[in-house]
Amino acid sequence: MNTPVETRTTCPYCGVGCGIIATVDAAGDVTIRGDEEHPANYGRLCSKGSALGETLGLDDRLLYPEINGGRVQWDEALDRTAAAIRAAIERHGSDAVAFYVSGQLLTEDYYVANKLMKGFIGCANIDSNSRLCMSSAVAGYRRALGADTVPCDYADLEQAELVLLIGSNTAWCHPVVFQRIAAARRANPAMRVVVIDPRKTPTCDIADLYLPVNPGTDVILFNGLLHYLWQQDAIDQDFIDGHTRGWSAAIRVAQDSAPSLAVVAQSCGVSETVLAELYRMFASTPLVISLFSQGVNQSCAGTDKVNAIINCHLASGRIGKPGCGPFSITGQPNAMGGRETGALANQLAAHMDLENPRHRDLVRRFWKAPVMAERPGRMALDLFRAVHKGDIKVLWIMATNPVVSLPDADYVRDALKCCDTVIVSDCTRRTDTNNLAHILLPALTWGEKDGSVTNSERRISRQRPFLPAPGEAKPDWWIICEVAKRLGFNQGFNFQSAAQIFREHALLSGYENHGERDFDISPLAHAGDGDYHAMQPQQWPLGKDANGGGVRPFSGGRFYFADGKARFAALDFVAPCNGVTEDYPYILNSGRVRDHWHTLTRTGKSPRLSRHRNEPYAEIHPSDAARLNIRDGQLVRVQSRWGSTVARSAISTLQKENCIFMPLHWNGEFSSAGHVNSVVNPVADPLSGQPESKHTPVRIRPMATAWEGFLLTRSDSCIPWSGYWSRDRCDEHWHYHIAGSEVPGDWSAWARELLSATGVDGNWLEYLDTGTGQYRAARLAGGRLESCLFVAPERRLLPDIAWLQGLFNNDRLEKSERTHLLAGRCADSAGDQGAVVCSCFVVRQNTIINSIIQNNIIDVKEVGRLLGAGTNCGSCIPELRELLQNTTLNN
Repeated sequence: MNTPVETRTTCPYCGVGCGIIATVDAAGDVTIRGDEEHPANYGRLCSKGSALGETLGLDDRLLYPEINGGRVQWDEALDRTAAAIRAAIERHGSDAVAFYVSGQLLTEDYYVANKLMKGFIGCANIDSNSRLCMSSAVAGYRRALGADTVPCDYADLEQAELVLLIGSNTAWCHPVVFQRIAAARRANPAMRVVVIDPRKTPTCDIADLYLPVNPGTDVILFNGLLHYLWQQDAIDQDFIDGHTRGWSAAIRVAQDSAPSLAVVAQSCGVSETVLAELYRMFASTPLVISLFSQGVNQSCAGTDKVNAIINCHLASGRIGKPGCGPFSITGQPNAMGGRETGALANQLAAHMDLENPRHRDLVRRFWKAPVMAERPGRMALDLFRAVHKGDIKVLWIMATNPVVSLPDADYVRDALKCCDTVIVSDCTRRTDTNNLAHILLPALTWGEKDGSVTNSERRISRQRPFLPAPGEAKPDWWIICEVAKRLGFNQGFNFQSAAQIFREHALLSGYENHGERDFDISPLAHAGDGDYHAMQPQQWPLGKDANGGGVRPFSGGRFYFADGKARFAALDFVAPCNGVTEDYPYILNSGRVRDHWHTLTRTGKSPRLSRHRNEPYAEIHPSDAARLNIRDGQLVRVQSRWGSTVARSAISTLQKENCIFMPLHWNGEFSSAGHVNSVVNPVADPLSGQPESKHTPVRIRPMATAWEGFLLTRSDSCIPWSGYWSRDRCDEHWHYHIAGSEVPGDWSAWARELLSATGVDGNWLEYLDTGTGQYRAARLAGGRLESCLFVAPERRLLPDIAWLQGLFNNDRLEKSERTHLLAGRCADSAGDQGAVVCSCFVVRQNTIINSIIQNNIIDVKEVGRLLGAGTNCGSCIPELRELLQNTTLNN
């Protein structure tokens, strides 16, 4: 019997960068656990990371190159790709070619893509989907600190006495970091946590203070704090005088825009008492971390928001020291690696500036580049506008799904339809973007790829392969290099391994760098292949040797401007772009849910990750719902000036009035109309180019439906239904929510046509209650349930689905099970277990409630001891606490 093989690697989801140990047994089955030795997580994993073993199937993989839908050999696909790029350059110039890349790429992939575009094609039209999540943080850090250097690490969160969580639902979006903060707070009773967010998210579960600020008011909030620090003599004047510039202008503007607590409180929509308490806590606490994420970055004033936060840390000297600083936490696993390799359109590799002639010359000489880009390329939104106008003739998209992830997504879809040649490198065969590609290039994915990533705390970790390459899939760096060679650039792209690329990347970081550039990992440039394979997590700055880091940025008060001094930014408060109107009176905020990731291409493959939230929803405050006659659980249409989407209403007092929240994940592969970015405002921050995804004026209305229902089927083909549907994957079948605006004249004929995609052979069972308008049907083959359909005039009349799903695990249905199936009720009254609360252990709501009642539970820890819920990633603890409170009150 073969011994299971363990491989240390890094999680492919968020920027926390958790270490993972993947174990492959003799049968090829993979189990996943957290790496107890990795300093990012010390063994912790969130629900998504824990479920990675369920996402490795090949059923939807792109396994061989395709041109216009037909399979071809690699040579033909690469030749056609190179020929399209060459022809566009010859006819229209290098500006007619663009790359749109991704934080899912490894650093080595990023490096060669950037090198090819900027140093050999000679154009900077390469931008990353990281533009959508952290480019405002990049611009803010560079404007204030002279370099894109995140000045904090995760250990600082455990040393801090006050942690501000600003525009970050950390509990759901970065659960492992959230658990580190929660553990630190338990260990240190003096530690305080403040949450600043328009939504009262699960992150507020550990908050000592919560500020439900109006969307888009962060600048005036922190201008007010800056003014307060000055008024209370809580600034560090020695630090300001010795290590900064621009203080006088910054404080003058802060005084003008935020003259009093009353003005700030009114603008932000919070009470003066709560605001004063925040300011007092900051002023009186020496060790403060301001952790911010997309709620700050994704704004037409995102860079100003970042700098407003940094201003307060500079003014108080709370930077460059343990336990304090402005801490941007990134959304993607290698957003930082992209920043290091220059994958944004206005950057060069190794944190160099594209607009700096000396930097351009340095990189050109190092690369021996034939032609260097002379000016910044098009950022994401402008890039796709240029595609739509026909200015870009060839677009190469790598490891991302812009038709779903970009704002004004219908416009992006139309842009790709206008493009002469769309090339996509991806691991997935069918996505909204891939469906529009002319050339598809099969790439390796997590578990197969070999390279490195950098997390939010500047820690470089290895992603190592533990699975064989499937079909004809290749590494992204190999694909890019092969195209480069066909363009005549053999000398610059004759790489044989990821290790060789990494060494060149590291060497460039130290090339003619005498300490004036922040990013320098040149000690790693001399690592042999064996050293690279065994490389342990390394945090930069590395110091003089590759010993794992330990050098704190800015600890000596020196910043990366020529004079060594940081810069304050003088920031006027500007209201969010495209404000609400009578036609569009509500503000839409989009974001992530707990158990899903981006556009569902990975997490959508795990049945348990869909059990917590399995349908697009729109969260609405009860007063808004009452005014609009919207019932909880009703389908609603959300519309903006750019498009519309359909979702299930979720009425909640945790939502701010006049605001709506919708998740971003659903797309054309998983929903007929649940695509939120069809609605989202396409305006961007003028400095960072980051889109405004948190403030879109919308209207919302109930959607008239004549019936609702659900379909369970073993078929993985989308149903041929023109009405509303959304779907999710279950253990042995697919689950569809469906609804229609008209009642079919013949339910039986309609159902048989609908299910034609699943096959209609076999035994057909059906029941129609003409009095209540309920219809039920099932198809069996060889006694096994193949599909079933339940329809009713109202959703509340539909049966619980959990027991029905269990029937798909049976090889054949007994007579009694068939009877209960058509009756629409479970034989066992305990069969209704309710919605999943804990995804890690699939613990359902009613199981938890019953256990609380039967065992007289009064503590969340006891729920965990009895049921396991909340004992892994901890993301469900806020919901467990709410269930415990409500159950105790009601009993």
